[in-house]
Amino acid sequence: MIKKKEVKNKKFSLKKEYQKSWNYLKESKKFIWAVIGIFLAFVLIGFFIPVPEIISKQIFEFIKEILGKTEGMSQGRLISFIFLNNIQSSFLGMVFGVFFGIFPVISAIANGYLLGFVANFAIQEDGILSLWRILPHGIFELPAVFISFALGLRLGASLFSKKKFRKFNENFISCLKVFILIIIPLLIIAAIIEGSLIFLGA
Repeated sequence: MIKKKEVKNKKFSLKKEYQKSWNYLKESKKFIWAVIGIFLAFVLIGFFIPVPEIISKQIFEFIKEILGKTEGMSQGRLISFIFLNNIQSSFLGMVFGVFFGIFPVISAIANGYLLGFVANFAIQEDGILSLWRILPHGIFELPAVFISFALGLRLGASLFSKKKFRKFNENFISCLKVFILIIIPLLIIAAIIEGSLIFLGA
């Protein structure tokens, strides 16, 4: 009887794992707010502070390259491309946090600056209402990105704690669970919305 109860208790429960993942997110809120703060600071820098022409040309070349890759894609392929691109950058942002959290911080800076730069350019070209075309793309994507970078930051921070190897292993497993149960669903929804809007010419 005892063995049967033990087996039942060890049985996988998606609901319990999902709840554990949300609890882990709540425990990580200071890292999430840190990432959001860095991101927003560089959105403002990208928006208000002019950059040298060489850098702006490189940014436009980068955007042009992405648009070139997606040109002529069907809606399904476009959604898949966006999802795979987002999941790759989010996963790397999280996993490379093992290098003392440096990579997630750099990624938050780069993404924030790029968004600020693009928003400024969009307003100059088409007016402030053009921002409404950018907004739907980030409703689900940005939270997923913030969470990924924050988890990477927490992974890096765990290397400074006592019993760091045990702490790191615990955090790494928890991060993977959050990535699978929370981040991936957010990125799927984001890719469907973004891919559909781009395909329909919104």
